[in-house]
Amino acid sequence: MAGEASKAIDKSELWSGGRSPFSVSYGKMMMWFFLVSDALTFSGLLVAYGFARHAYTGAWPIGEEVFYALPGLSGSYPLIYVALMTFILIISSVTMVLAVEAGHRMDKKGVIKWLGLTIIGGFIFLGSQAWEWSHFIHGSAGYIETTDNSKYYLTNEIKHGETAATTADFGLIANKGEENETTITGQKAVDIYNAKAIHVQGANMTINEYGPPQYGNFFFFITGFHGFHVFSGVLINIIVFFGVIKGIYHKRGHYEMVEKTGLYWHFVDLVWVFVFTFFYLI
Repeated sequence: MAGEASKAIDKSELWSGGRSPFSVSYGKMMMWFFLVSDALTFSGLLVAYGFARHAYTGAWPIGEEVFYALPGLSGSYPLIYVALMTFILIISSVTMVLAVEAGHRMDKKGVIKWLGLTIIGGFIFLGSQAWEWSHFIHGSAGYIETTDNSKYYLTNEIKHGETAATTADFGLIANKGEENETTITGQKAVDIYNAKAIHVQGANMTINEYGPPQYGNFFFFITGFHGFHVFSGVLINIIVFFGVIKGIYHKRGHYEMVEKTGLYWHFVDLVWVFVFTFFYLI
């Protein structure tokens, strides 16, 4: 089949119409058109994020200081969990390649095995992204603003209903990230906290502890948009997976449907590399 696709096409047949000059099926060609248009959408979002970051004159959040937690563990593990998510998604792309390769050999069992592993990898990534969102929304200790618009970051989390006076190791950081950064403890820190105008903890669409509102807005929209693509890819893979089990594609004599879904899945993986770079590394 691969040999037929690589053969030169006679000019009379080529210009008579009804056949792709590149021997590409209609379905795969339409998938490529969709992926190009989707790539432009993601490019526009990432470029807009870049412009917003460049235009902002204050301190922009640093990925290592925002994404440092591991599920079930306390302590600081900068970007470890996000790196694990990325690794899982890349491995799922490898299993998809093996599923497509098995389809070329008309190996039904091989397609079932590798496509099933791809689906599992997709579910793990979605679950990990949901946890990452939860951590991002919940935040850490956050910061307070006083009536004179001064900002102080808390050194430890204040639980709901708890006062600063009951927190033994309570402290505040003034001028965080600047040369004159100082830590305030003791009764002075308690008095400043009690005189706060607002306590910002975690993130939403209007305010977040990590930095400007634009950061949270872009994070929710771009990672959410990518997460929706992963979710859609998992659903499509499941539908194709059951089609493979029923022998639909084997009866057709080819597994092109697996190859087309593979193109989409590889695109989703590639986009995550750029999202990971923009939000977590740069």
